Amino acid sequence: MTTLDVLIIEDEPSYVDAVSVALAREGIGVQAAADGRHGLARLRELRPDVVLLDLMLPELSGIDVLKLIRAESEVPVIVVSAKDAESDVVLALELGADDYLTKPYSLRELVARIRAVTRRGGVADTEEAVLVAGDAVLDPNRYQLRLGETVFELPRKEFEVMRLLMGRRGRIVPRAELLEEVWGIDWDDSKTLDQHIRRLRRKLETVADAPVIVTMRGVGYRLDLSSAARLRDT
Repeated sequence: MTTLDVLIIEDEPSYVDAVSVALAREGIGVQAAADGRHGLARLRELRPDVVLLDLMLPELSGIDVLKLIRAESEVPVIVVSAKDAESDVVLALELGADDYLTKPYSLRELVARIRAVTRRGGVADTEEAVLVAGDAVLDPNRYQLRLGETVFELPRKEFEVMRLLMGRRGRIVPRAELLEEVWGIDWDDSKTLDQHIRRLRRKLETVADAPVIVTMRGVGYRLDLSSAARLRDT
């Protein structure tokens, strides 16, 4: 019996066939669409648990598909692409992708990331307490970060990173722990984590006297309530 259903939006049949067989062995059901327009239609029809999205698609580009998905759904999206430039990763994450995996990759890594993006995807049955750090308020019931009068709707992974940092404010959270807790992987993926940290920093920097995410080089990150941290983290 399958525990998860995945929609692959990908125009390379050999890739779809290989991934479908491999994921079936892990108890993960797979449906596929060979172009962007068909992919959107299948998403609305199937309501999958996860979408694996290629960037280079006919009909609609993967980036256009991602924009349209995020306009109507919060389904976890993992971009799976041969494009490995930092600009491609940044753009996909900023448009709402939950993760970015560069081809080629191992099945073990793909399965780990699929399970990780769905681990906290469900709606909680009971309300969770908000977290407060200085002027920052993190609301786990709405996935919101409030900085004074400014409110940010956080994507799932940004929210989880911020929750770990706020829950241990003033103390270092190791990179390995962030990757394990948020993405469910036990190896370093600098692009994914670093881009989520950069996006959170940009939000915090829009509000005076907001907490600051400080880099402890080679170790991890710390949420600092002191405005002087801005000068130290250069």
